Amino acid sequence: MGKVSHMVDLTDYLWILWLVFILVAITIELLSLEFTFLMISIGSLGGLAANLLGLDWWLQIVVAAGLSVLLLLTIRPFLLRALRKGGDPALSNIDALIGMTGRVMSTVTETGGLVKLANGETWTARLLPAHPNNDASFASGVEPGKPVTVHLIEGSTAVVISAERTQNNA
Repeated sequence: MGKVSHMVDLTDYLWILWLVFILVAITIELLSLEFTFLMISIGSLGGLAANLLGLDWWLQIVVAAGLSVLLLLTIRPFLLRALRKGGDPALSNIDALIGMTGRVMSTVTETGGLVKLANGETWTARLLPAHPNNDASFASGVEPGKPVTVHLIEGSTAVVISAERTQNNA
């Protein structure tokens, strides 16, 4: 008696691979929220549909890849614009401090000092070296009560310029 060998055709089970791939792509999308993997998962649904229609495995991949690229180039930009449309245009955190005015609390030099900003926060500060507003008359620093403007933030220090000269020239 001869043995009967049964070969399993793995392409009969490609639909399972498509479902796993779709679930992985959706999971990654939920973590990234950039719509890239959502478009890939929808394209993969096209590959699954091609599988269910009985198309060859390579044609399933072509359908999935083509649909994914098409969605990435057409639908994704529209969705990203719609998502960002309702965003708050107001500056926040450090961006909101740049350009903000304040008053010197403790003499500000190129090495240190204290300023109270317009938002009520008190920051350690230092003068921005070699800035036209900080001319020779400010060599000893900006005295308490004088106005300053935040030029940039370095760590927890506001780097400021004297606002007095700017206000006098305006």
